[in-house]
Amino acid sequence: MTTPRTSAAPVRERGRPRAFDTDKALDNAMIVFRQKGFHASSVADLSEAMNLTAGSIYKAFKDKRTLFLRVFERYISVRNADLRARLQPHATGRARIAELLQFYLDSAREIEGRRGCLVVGSTVELQSLDDELSELVRQAVLRNRHFLMSLIREGQQDGSISAALDVDTAAGLLLCVAFGMRVVGKVQDVTNGAETINMVLGILD
Repeated sequence: MTTPRTSAAPVRERGRPRAFDTDKALDNAMIVFRQKGFHASSVADLSEAMNLTAGSIYKAFKDKRTLFLRVFERYISVRNADLRARLQPHATGRARIAELLQFYLDSAREIEGRRGCLVVGSTVELQSLDDELSELVRQAVLRNRHFLMSLIREGQQDGSISAALDVDTAAGLLLCVAFGMRVVGKVQDVTNGAETINMVLGILD
């Protein structure tokens, strides 16, 4: 008597998201959130950009809100690292502020500018975000302002910025200019960028 031959089918685990590069997926989702904002970005948009099924997105990140949190944290981390690398070679507070403004100007140009800034875009959406997301955005804006204040004080200590300058007021103006560049960059390149930066630096005298 012969026994029938059976071929064992491979066992497939259910409910397990396919492997993918998390940082790359977050970067692709970041483009969607930057261009459309939190509310207007659909899961379908994110799925297409991330090259993941909606199911894989939910399994890996739980929901769109959690995905946005992860994207926002990565955006802040990457931008801060890039900015600090740009500022590091400059010796004075004034020179670092000039480079910071150039950094924002460069970010506001061409395709990078059209995509927009996730912090600035989220600030516009602030009133329609929940309390935790709103606070996350507020803290990011405050950190930018405090960083500018630290650069101004550094310049006052090294003599490159007037000691009589009101630090808080000047930092607020610089923040408005930097964020304003990103707003304009959504529509067109900022015109007369070098002249604009030189004019703004005049407030530091």
